[in-house]
Amino acid sequence: MSTLRTKARVTSVVAGIGIVALLAAGCSRGGDSGGGESTDGAVANSPGITDTTLTLGVSTPLSGATAGPGTCTVAGLAAYMGARNAEGGIEFGDGKTRTIEVKSYDDAYDPQKALANFQQMVADDVFAATSGLGTPTNRAWREAAIDEEFPQVLIMTGDPLFSDPEESPWQLGFVPVYQNEGAAFGELLAESGDHKVAILYQNDDYGQGYVEGFKEAVAGASNIEIVGELSYEATDTSVDAQLTELAATGADVFFNAMSITPLVISSLQKAQELGWLPSWFLPSNTSSPTAILQPGNAAAFPGVYSVSFSKAPASPAFAEDEDVVTFLSDLKEYGDYPDPPAFPHCMWSYMIGATLEQVFQNMTEPTRDDFMLHLREVTDFEAPLMLPGTAVNTTVPGEPAVSSVIVQKYNGTGYSDADSIG
Repeated sequence: MSTLRTKARVTSVVAGIGIVALLAAGCSRGGDSGGGESTDGAVANSPGITDTTLTLGVSTPLSGATAGPGTCTVAGLAAYMGARNAEGGIEFGDGKTRTIEVKSYDDAYDPQKALANFQQMVADDVFAATSGLGTPTNRAWREAAIDEEFPQVLIMTGDPLFSDPEESPWQLGFVPVYQNEGAAFGELLAESGDHKVAILYQNDDYGQGYVEGFKEAVAGASNIEIVGELSYEATDTSVDAQLTELAATGADVFFNAMSITPLVISSLQKAQELGWLPSWFLPSNTSSPTAILQPGNAAAFPGVYSVSFSKAPASPAFAEDEDVVTFLSDLKEYGDYPDPPAFPHCMWSYMIGATLEQVFQNMTEPTRDDFMLHLREVTDFEAPLMLPGTAVNTTVPGEPAVSSVIVQKYNGTGYSDADSIG
């Protein structure tokens, strides 16, 4: 088992969505955190929270090429909160019990639509956004959220910017940063014999972050030679030309920092068509066994590797796991997701729900300020579905809520821990 913890880096990715109930009469709204005083001297509620409800919003791709994982970002959160609501709600630190309302907004992985969604969330009096997927889409409204003093937290992007409390005071990422995932693979590869590596990366912060982490990890490793490096645009519909050029390098390892599900599948298929069968590295969000690896016939390669921090329901090792059994039941009943999840984002957003519950239980004031204060105090929380050796810790400036990952190898049906890369 290989575990890596980032240093001074942050990840992200999560944006929750929900229709907010109207504020109680007499509470001031304001365009900020709403932490002023009401006329009777009590602290005024921020938008989106009453004595009985709190509304979360999720701007995420529910249509388009990334709709599969995007749908999961809503389903897992809705499953967790739905189960809590069925029990009567969550008791907050102020002694009031509230139900959590979750509403999703489709951004189709389009930054302009994501910005419009944020504006709609403000109009809808959403308390905070969480769980939403995507770096360009979350970046599109980061500054607006800061201006509005609107929490954009536990989001699913590995961009370190979102976990820098000075640059992003109203943000916090959830998942490990891209550099962390790339470095985890690079460190294990550097310990696994001589290798020639070909790299294909998405030409943005996402792809560049993975490559940065990987290169830092293998710097000085005499057994690793990078023999080819190409990029593609997130709007491309084919990377056949890049695959053909990289195959000619004779690399025995392919580092593929790709976020678009159909492109990953077509890349696996194209490499086989070319007769190029290297070991692969895939990012955690595009390494689904059922949705990507099986359609791409990944079993044809000597090894396909990714990283994880969550239990995989499809793995036989977790078939009877109590967390997994509860999760699958909640996902079906409250998340409107009847099948076992094909993407890890369903598990991640369920963990986000559990993390938010920890924060809510410590909130003594119904304000965004108090929420952010307690959000940054979660320490070594073992959320449901977390793999041993990983935990939620929001107390380290510059790091996301989760900063540890484990390298795993595809075994034909799921993943198992990898001790080396052949």
